[in-house]
Amino acid sequence: MSYRQTLTKLFDLQKFGVKVGLESMTRLLAALDNPHWAFKSVHLAGTNGKGSTAATLASILKAGGYRVGLYTSPHLVTFRERIQLNGVMVTEETTLDLFERVWAVIDEKAPPTFFEFVTAMAFLYFQRQAPDLAIIEAGLGGRLDSTNVITPICVGITNISLEHTEYLGDHLATIAMEKAGIIKKGAPMVGGALTGEVLEVIKKRLERVGAKGKLWGEDYRFELKGTSSVGPVFDYQGPNWRLSNLAVNLAGPYQAENAAMAVALAETVDQLGFPLKPTAVSQGLTQVQWPGRAERFAPGSWPPDHSGRAPLVLDGAHNPGGAKAFSSYLAQSSAKRIHLIVGVMADKDVTGVLSPLISLAQRLYLTRPEYARAASPEELRQRLLAAVGPFSLPTELYPNLPTALKAAASLADPEDLVVVSGSLFTVGETRAYLTGEPVVESN
Repeated sequence: MSYRQTLTKLFDLQKFGVKVGLESMTRLLAALDNPHWAFKSVHLAGTNGKGSTAATLASILKAGGYRVGLYTSPHLVTFRERIQLNGVMVTEETTLDLFERVWAVIDEKAPPTFFEFVTAMAFLYFQRQAPDLAIIEAGLGGRLDSTNVITPICVGITNISLEHTEYLGDHLATIAMEKAGIIKKGAPMVGGALTGEVLEVIKKRLERVGAKGKLWGEDYRFELKGTSSVGPVFDYQGPNWRLSNLAVNLAGPYQAENAAMAVALAETVDQLGFPLKPTAVSQGLTQVQWPGRAERFAPGSWPPDHSGRAPLVLDGAHNPGGAKAFSSYLAQSSAKRIHLIVGVMADKDVTGVLSPLISLAQRLYLTRPEYARAASPEELRQRLLAAVGPFSLPTELYPNLPTALKAAASLADPEDLVVVSGSLFTVGETRAYLTGEPVVESN
């Protein structure tokens, strides 16, 4: 099969939905001779920021001279983004080979889900490539997530808020218990912004399994010092490290929080047999790449005809927590007007995602990416009206992203700012459109 045919067959597994539990994953990996036993790993879970934290930790380790695997989801433009080694995506040829190897052992009477299949591909790739360390991002939850078959040297939980309530429960404490399921005896845990009942759940889990915890505000701290031309600059203080003026190559004040947690994880890894020098930490932070998160395009560089006179920012905020964090970045903008282009998945908290963003906007463009789960512009407007009632913000509906982007390019003045947000699918498709990359591969 061709690469495109292979992806079609792979994404067709999405029809099996989400399968909560590890039995199917365990059987699949056993049929592959348990590739996840062959490499050391760091396991990350959380609601927001885990992708940025994973990418930042991988960048620090790479700067320290290590070969680093990285498994994240979802992807923005190409499926190959999900599986990387030292910042290089898996090739199309290798993707085909991994697919065929996993497909050969599946039980057709009880087929794996899409995420189980892809996770098995990633573990098989890391077995073959033998990285010094692989950074594994959990997909949904933690305790019963398909990635929770590994035995990591340490784990991290970024933060926890309400998400995927149909699978994880509709209370913070319940969701926290699911996320805390990645904590294991003998694997130190690093926590991000964990507070209140969530923090209590995490501490109880640590005590129950006999794992050491390193918690933000108790065992490590950071202080925001300012902003570079790209992102935040901060000082870090942990049990063993004192580092000053660390600059992050990711925009948004909240990236200091994610980066500080990555440094805390690096400090932990340093104590577990992977020595790191301060220069590796600072270099890794300045070199990290994580597209689609407060990613900026200069005036005149978009859309494809380069007619946009205002700068453009893309951010994949797709839940209320992510939207609030991104809005804190937008609130610092000196733009005269913010033109907000949004596309949101119909199964998301539309008003929770949009409310923090539209409060800062002067013009709203409702649209949708070419994805089956995306809400129509009409549905977005109706759900907003039902939640907040009539609002005076000038609002226009566009059938697709290119038409919305072209409209914003013509209406935004040089002193304005154009923002695209609401979903990683929206941002991924926009990014492909702006950069001329191939059509976004299905997620």
